[in-house]
Amino acid sequence: MVLALVAGFVLLVAGGETLVRGAGSLARTLGMSSLVVGLTVVSFTTSAPELAVSTDAAFSGYPGLAVGNVVGSNIANILLVLGASALFFPLAADSRVVRADIPVMAAFSVAVPLMALDGNLSRFEGCVLLAFLLVYVTVTVLVSRRRATGGSGSAPVSAGLAAQAPGRANARAKPILVDVVLVVLGAALLVAGARLLVHGASAIAAALGVSDLLIGLTVVAIGTSLPELVTCVVAVVRGERDMAVGNVVGSNVFNLGVVLGLTAVVAPEGIAVAPTALRFDLPIMAAVAW
Repeated sequence: MVLALVAGFVLLVAGGETLVRGAGSLARTLGMSSLVVGLTVVSFTTSAPELAVSTDAAFSGYPGLAVGNVVGSNIANILLVLGASALFFPLAADSRVVRADIPVMAAFSVAVPLMALDGNLSRFEGCVLLAFLLVYVTVTVLVSRRRATGGSGSAPVSAGLAAQAPGRANARAKPILVDVVLVVLGAALLVAGARLLVHGASAIAAALGVSDLLIGLTVVAIGTSLPELVTCVVAVVRGERDMAVGNVVGSNVFNLGVVLGLTAVVAPEGIAVAPTALRFDLPIMAAVAW
């Protein structure tokens, strides 16, 4: 069971890294800024391990693991990932992140505990989370494109630069087919890693006599936060501080909107939320977000 846990971690990290590379390259081809890439594409792809683990856990009959994974990952993203990234260079948050994206993350962090007060996240509540997430992503992309065109409807600045130096742009850009292959391969590794991780974690929980919620909040949560950690540290070292902050904020929003939302939708009876999570873990997550 320990071997399955370690193998699951390895596959998750490898899958997350592969997925980030492919998705990030595709996004940049579309001329998106590093902040928007971090808030949307990179956030979604680095949240893929949490999505894979939580949905598999819910279908396998371990709702505590599904909830603990998301709650623990969100706490780890802020305290561990941002903290470790700030050790290298001071993090600078774009004014847009402070005014819009962080309040959205905080709102999601409060809405989920309120929805779970009855001890369950229903399919309807999952649909609500997904709908709000879709609105958030749509508005983020539209605002980004409007800023890129200066509100005039003209082509983005990145497109203009590419037109001035088409040879250089073509030399740097990967073939789109390669990026798609990376995304598919990364997703496959994530699914395989999630199954191994859930199997190993549930076996360890049973052997130690602890709840699957506790395992999800600790071992699994930190493990599935590794893609965010690697991505943020690399982004900070390369000078992409906006992407680092945007990745964490966006990843927390995606964890609550997509991971919990989609898991609640596809699970047969929603997701059962343990009383201990309602009394302690969910309030801690909300407090850290605020």
